Amino acid sequence: MTTRRPLLGCIADDFTGATDLANNLVRAGLRTVQTIGLPDAQAPAIEADALVVALKSRTIPAADAVAQSLAALRWLQAQGVQQIYFKYCSTFDSTPAGNIGPVTDALLDALHGEGRGFTIVCPAFPVNNRTVFKGHLFVGDVLLSDSSMRHHPLTPMHDANLMRVMQAQTRRRVGLVAQDVVAAGPEAIAARFAALQAEGVGVAVVDAVSDADLLRIGVALKGMRLVTAGSGIAIGLPQNWDRAPDAAGTASTLPAFDGLGAVVSGSCSAATNGQVAAFKAAGRPAFAVDPLAIAQGQDVAGQALAWATPLLADGPVLVHATAEPAAVQAVQAQLGVEQAGALVEGVLAQVARGLVERGVRRMVVAGGETSGAVVQALGVRQLAIGPQIDPGVPWTWAPTALGVPVHLALKSGNFGSADFFLKTFH
Repeated sequence: MTTRRPLLGCIADDFTGATDLANNLVRAGLRTVQTIGLPDAQAPAIEADALVVALKSRTIPAADAVAQSLAALRWLQAQGVQQIYFKYCSTFDSTPAGNIGPVTDALLDALHGEGRGFTIVCPAFPVNNRTVFKGHLFVGDVLLSDSSMRHHPLTPMHDANLMRVMQAQTRRRVGLVAQDVVAAGPEAIAARFAALQAEGVGVAVVDAVSDADLLRIGVALKGMRLVTAGSGIAIGLPQNWDRAPDAAGTASTLPAFDGLGAVVSGSCSAATNGQVAAFKAAGRPAFAVDPLAIAQGQDVAGQALAWATPLLADGPVLVHATAEPAAVQAVQAQLGVEQAGALVEGVLAQVARGLVERGVRRMVVAGGETSGAVVQALGVRQLAIGPQIDPGVPWTWAPTALGVPVHLALKSGNFGSADFFLKTFH
């Protein structure tokens, strides 16, 4: 039997972003396997069309993010992939120091040589209202800098100009492929790529305001060794390979649901705040985690689990640290940004593990950092990607270190409808 060698190798900078990307690839018919962290070099080869390595590198020091990403690159190259995809958030979560720019530079250097190579920047995901026009990132009808992302507790975004944001992070010159060029089709896009490279540009921000734009861009990316983007570009890449996709529906098949349900939420995004409010308004039980109580040494995880245990049989429960921006900032002022985040993630991870020990087999986890902490606490090493719940959020299935499998929905803080926490269990 011929081994199915992977075509696309992906490096995602957080766990929810990885499942977001894997979701789009599966929907395009590619058999996709997501690993949690870097697999062991001696692990058996994985048969798939696409491999997604989920790192937790979005907000760690840039040098560490570079080292982890290069290790992932080496592993993917050993699997024989033809193209590398560095995936970041559709809201371009970053800081002036990185990590998107430094990782992009390091990957280009590794693939092409020091200071050489060419790639794109395109976080557009129109179905989730993320578009790029004239090099500016929009969230719905407003600029990124005017959206709720300006209040993000770890990566507040105060500039919507992606050329300016990226230029502050990369050693390479940054250029633009404007929407009128994209609308003209793949040949025009490729010609613009060539012209920018002739001018010494190494990174091109690419406009995209529709799925049709993403499909046109995808054709122009054929043969590009490194693509950097949000998950949207993934819908345009599969058309570049001759391999026939799986028959409709087979790529996203998971085992049947079984067991109790719960939601664990650490995201403080506007979307997740709305989802928490909707869950409570529907009369469902919710436990709010207090970071200050954790800092004082209280067993908040134990309190949450004692509260949840008698309620689980009556339907999903919610344990959350989700709060409005002012409350988050007040806690950060007392504890510091990094300590506050680490304390909450640690407790929510303990809670998630305890819930699984108590029979939970379907769990929604909101927030990239929280998702990373939870899957690590559960000892998850690989995820099978299943059907989409909302754009960018699929159900997944994974064995755990606890000896039982769990269905997980790892939700980016900004994704999902207002009733997301409720409808996932119907």
